[in-house]
Amino acid sequence: MTTNPTDATTPDASAATGDPYAAEARQTTEGPVYTLTGGDWDQVLEDATHDERMVINLGPQHPSTHGVLRLVIEIEGETVTQARSVIGYLHTGIEKNCEYRTWTQGVTFITRTDYLAPLSHEAAYCMGVEKLLGIEAPRRAQLIRQLLLEINRISSHFVYLATGGMELGSTTAAALGFREREVLLHTLEYITGLRMNHAFIRPGGVAQDLPEDWKDYLTKFVKTMEERIAMYHKLFTGQPVWRNRLKDVGYLSLDGCLALGITGPVLRSAGLAWDQRKIEPYLAYDEVDFEVPTSTDADCWARYLIRMEEMSQSLKIIKQTMKLLEPGPVMVEDKKIAWPAQLTIGPDGMGNSLEHVRKIMGQSMESLIHHFKLVTEGFHVPAGQVYQPIESPRGELGYHLVSDGGTRPLRVHAREPSFVNLQAMPAMAEGGLIADLIAAVASIDPVMGGVDR
Repeated sequence: MTTNPTDATTPDASAATGDPYAAEARQTTEGPVYTLTGGDWDQVLEDATHDERMVINLGPQHPSTHGVLRLVIEIEGETVTQARSVIGYLHTGIEKNCEYRTWTQGVTFITRTDYLAPLSHEAAYCMGVEKLLGIEAPRRAQLIRQLLLEINRISSHFVYLATGGMELGSTTAAALGFREREVLLHTLEYITGLRMNHAFIRPGGVAQDLPEDWKDYLTKFVKTMEERIAMYHKLFTGQPVWRNRLKDVGYLSLDGCLALGITGPVLRSAGLAWDQRKIEPYLAYDEVDFEVPTSTDADCWARYLIRMEEMSQSLKIIKQTMKLLEPGPVMVEDKKIAWPAQLTIGPDGMGNSLEHVRKIMGQSMESLIHHFKLVTEGFHVPAGQVYQPIESPRGELGYHLVSDGGTRPLRVHAREPSFVNLQAMPAMAEGGLIADLIAAVASIDPVMGGVDR
């Protein structure tokens, strides 16, 4: 039934048709308003035959949205016709919080951004602060940073495998992936004292030196990981169901990656060997030999293979970095920057030793004053701004830091790869199946703490 909105004399449908069950209409300034009673149901169905689309929500509580992520998708049958991501459910205001803390205290905030690769954020942030200060961390500290970054890279990729597998229905991948991650977190705890959110990398160096038996421990760790990675290739890479579930799914060409600013394994899966460790080497990456794996398939299967190979390359970097390590300081000598000020870890592995407490509290008033001012006020950083990029497990992670010459940042902003890469989701998913949408999001491997910050 159609009615001319400008015709104010149009009779009711019931009067026009003689059907007492037809929809009644009343005129308004905006046109007729119908009171539907069900009498025109045949016409409604006739109008709807050309459009069987519906809009549904995936998340933010859905286990297949790879975290606290909400996907609003329009589907026609099982096909995704439109997809949009809705973010902000994990917003923490980390960047703004850093502006109200000293430069060193900022490390405890930014390490909670990408909680699967906290050391990448610590390294990028601290290297940026050091650029502003015009200093360079001691060589041993830089090599320790490199060790930690590669251990953390492997840990992050195992979580990608575990969570991505779980979302696709592979409980085996979930159980085994988190099993390997436990080994990696134990290793990080052995070196830094904490499993996650370490705040171990600090402006000027690292918090403390490696444990005495680090060489034997890490040698055993590398051997274990090499055996485990080989097992994963047998269990997943050679498994037809796993391959068919990922092959030709979530396609995103190189042109699409470049247009959207995509980096990391997603970009390398499209054929471009862009890796900050090779393009703009930092720490001691130019002193070690490793390959940047690429593919031209540009699908979920290629991203899986690239991350598997990246784990093997990380083990290769760890072994070479261990050989480069030589005795030396792990913090700059400038006592106005080195924080904490000559702290000695106590027997509990956390507090200060009794010797140190006795010294600053009873023997040296100057040491106590210096320690108090350095911890409470922080150090001054010359005015200026800097951008420091590194290669995180998800792509280019960069920190833009602005200083006005004070003891705390004027502005902190992270170029977070999860946030940028998530833009690729609609391009990967639209036109595919709902099930393939889940695989596509998992292949991006976004961490919502980094997306929302």
